[in-house]
Amino acid sequence: MLPYKKIHIIGSVGSGKTTLARKLSSEWGIPAFELDNVVWERHPDGDRRRTPAERDAYLARIIEKEAWIVEGAHYHAWVDPVMRQADLIIFLDTPSFVRKYRIVKRFIRQMIGYEKANYEPSFEMLLDMFRWTAQFNREGRQKIVQGLRRFSDKVLILKNTNEMQKKFNFHRQRR
Repeated sequence: MLPYKKIHIIGSVGSGKTTLARKLSSEWGIPAFELDNVVWERHPDGDRRRTPAERDAYLARIIEKEAWIVEGAHYHAWVDPVMRQADLIIFLDTPSFVRKYRIVKRFIRQMIGYEKANYEPSFEMLLDMFRWTAQFNREGRQKIVQGLRRFSDKVLILKNTNEMQKKFNFHRQRR
């Protein structure tokens, strides 16, 4: 039996949310969903931002499933249903220098075609990611910490890859 069936992973850009969600999904056979793909309807000729009603309806369809992993940096009222229904909320509170390193690494991997992106990798997007991680440092982290107090009985804060590996018994894989 799985220890958790409904998991929400939150953290800044570059914190490891998608990587952890994919590992848990693979290990436990639980489908993983990115909040960015809830906000954006993906099309080969360009993405379209869903209306709030479309976004909320799409998210409701995800969380009515028996098991799920939902990950994202979004910390807004529209994500509250995910946090309320989650058996476990994981806050990836990785250090700023680690997130910045991962942002650059991801950008290089995307530019050389080694890693797929849901967006067009560009220098502008790279700068946006640095802005987002700086904003997380200034205000986002504190808002998340305060907001998660409501769910303290099911919140797990992880600060690095070693803590993740230990908690979930993963073996580290180099890329």
